[in-house]
Amino acid sequence: MLLKALDAVVWDGLETGSPTEPVEDVRRALRLLVTTGAAATEEDTYPLHSLVARDGCEPPSAAAVALPFVIALAADPVVRVKARCELVDVLAAMRAPGLNGEDWSGAWALLADPEPAIRRAGMALAVGTERLLARWRVETDPAVRLPLLLALASEAAAGRAGEQADEVRAVLAHTLDTDDPVLWVAAVHASAELDRDLPLRHMDRLIEVLSDLALRPRFEEVWYTPNADGPWTREALVWSAAALFEHDPEAELAFVVTLIETARRSTDTALCREALDVAWQLLTRRGSVEGALLPLAGGLLTDPDVAVRQRAANILAVLGPPAAPYADRLAELLDDDEADGHLDGAVREIARWALTRIDDPRALPGLIEQLRAQAEERGGGCVLSDPRRPEIAEVLIPLRAHADVLLPAMLETIRQGGAQAGAARIFLHVLEAWGGDALPAALPELLPLLPDTRTSVTVLKMLAAMGPVAASAEPALRTCRVLDHPSGHTLVAWTAARIGDDRQGALSVLGEAVMTEGGQGLGLLSALGEFGRDAAPYADKVRAVMENSVHWSRLDAALTLWEITGQVEPTLRVLEESVLPIADGGEHFWLFGHALRALIRMGEISPAIRTALLTVRQSDRRLSVEWGYSRILQDKELRGLVEEALGCASAGVPADDVRRGL
Repeated sequence: MLLKALDAVVWDGLETGSPTEPVEDVRRALRLLVTTGAAATEEDTYPLHSLVARDGCEPPSAAAVALPFVIALAADPVVRVKARCELVDVLAAMRAPGLNGEDWSGAWALLADPEPAIRRAGMALAVGTERLLARWRVETDPAVRLPLLLALASEAAAGRAGEQADEVRAVLAHTLDTDDPVLWVAAVHASAELDRDLPLRHMDRLIEVLSDLALRPRFEEVWYTPNADGPWTREALVWSAAALFEHDPEAELAFVVTLIETARRSTDTALCREALDVAWQLLTRRGSVEGALLPLAGGLLTDPDVAVRQRAANILAVLGPPAAPYADRLAELLDDDEADGHLDGAVREIARWALTRIDDPRALPGLIEQLRAQAEERGGGCVLSDPRRPEIAEVLIPLRAHADVLLPAMLETIRQGGAQAGAARIFLHVLEAWGGDALPAALPELLPLLPDTRTSVTVLKMLAAMGPVAASAEPALRTCRVLDHPSGHTLVAWTAARIGDDRQGALSVLGEAVMTEGGQGLGLLSALGEFGRDAAPYADKVRAVMENSVHWSRLDAALTLWEITGQVEPTLRVLEESVLPIADGGEHFWLFGHALRALIRMGEISPAIRTALLTVRQSDRRLSVEWGYSRILQDKELRGLVEEALGCASAGVPADDVRRGL
């Protein structure tokens, strides 16, 4: 009968959901499902998604014709359950106002299908509160009752329950008294949609149920939700349960910490891992959780489970100096080669990073070798938001005080690897950031890198920073190759003047670049500021660059203008543009940091900036839009700069006494 009806349909003139798929494909897909019957698979249903539905939009004209066939196939007990569930998903995707006038009665009947999986899938069809309640009154299968309960709460929370709202609330209240602990957890989730403080009143029992190892399999047996491929595990529910407390940060933290402590006492490793992952996400969002997580992570460093140890070490690493009381425990992990396959790195690598963050010298032996091996790894990957190994430069740059210990191995790597080696190029950037007396010792290794455009710019900047100390490099400059761009050639000429102790020549090179190209490439405009009042003849051009650029270039020009004129305005006004929005929730944090460094260089701030910085200081949000550990480290760096800017301004420190580039 279906085949006859299908063959009788006139498809001409109808449209599919995809402009590249002809309407004949709808008939072909439906006919395949009808003729294969019990042999039909869920893969056979996939084409219908794009043919008769449009994601978030009104369905195509072919949908109305296809609807009764899709309903009939979804209700056919001969078709395999998985294929029928997929067909119900197709119906859910087709559900739109444009098809309200069609006959959906067969779809509503799926709520009473003999197969529990079909009854669950049918809840995604926007069947309405009345039908959901009718099903609730007769449903006995726990794996259907639970998603029914969640669906009813969503109806009420969305204001769709109408006259049945009181009955829905009564159902929720009654279920909160159930003897079934897993259904009770579902009732807490469901009720939270109507009363967000309800989970606060039930936190203790929620922790008790989630921590009950005997109940762990039960969650996976009954916790289904529409549009989910399979059941939820208890561990997945740790996340949704924690989210119930998001409106109360202290309660959210207490919930997660108590879960971890409870899991540790009961040696429930799976729960401890999952709760630690939730704790990590809290740590990336709010600085106020650090004090509670510090002792917790410190105590877990000796846990027998590698996944727990690795997560604990990551927490201590990002916390930095406050983790110093656990230095001995971290040092004991330097030989721990185990690793959680779901995270990046081994325990020993994270422990060593944590030791570097607290400036413990036990981290130094073997550090360069470890980082070099990390740089040479091929393939693999990681989730940026998860705990993971830090970038090599982020480990080494803060270790400037230990350059005498680390430099020999770094230089050997540069000597052996040259410009082709990834580790060597990374170490070059570290040396550039270190600057000072670390650079002259590296001179013999730097010169062979000048002919390679991958490394020449970095080497030129380091030579320029050394000045006359690098005078012996003058012959090697003739071998230098840079990309064919004016800023690159200017950098070569400027470097030659710097190492030749030709101050006037260096100023002329930069001045000409500013006058002709704006000097915005390779940091040349900023370099002009080093000449102070001697560069004042170029002030008008620098001001023009400032007024006609945005973001980083505008800030650089503003600071340079102050350095060569000594005039606070308009520089301070430009810096306000990158500072004030952060106090109002802005997220241009890299510009914010750049502006803070400029303020510290100047040694004074405006009243508006001071007010904004005080507001930022009180904020608990992370000052970063990065992912994972980078979010925490950038926040800590920026908060340090905020304190320094406020401190310099309060103390009235002369600008020349403030260290540049903090």
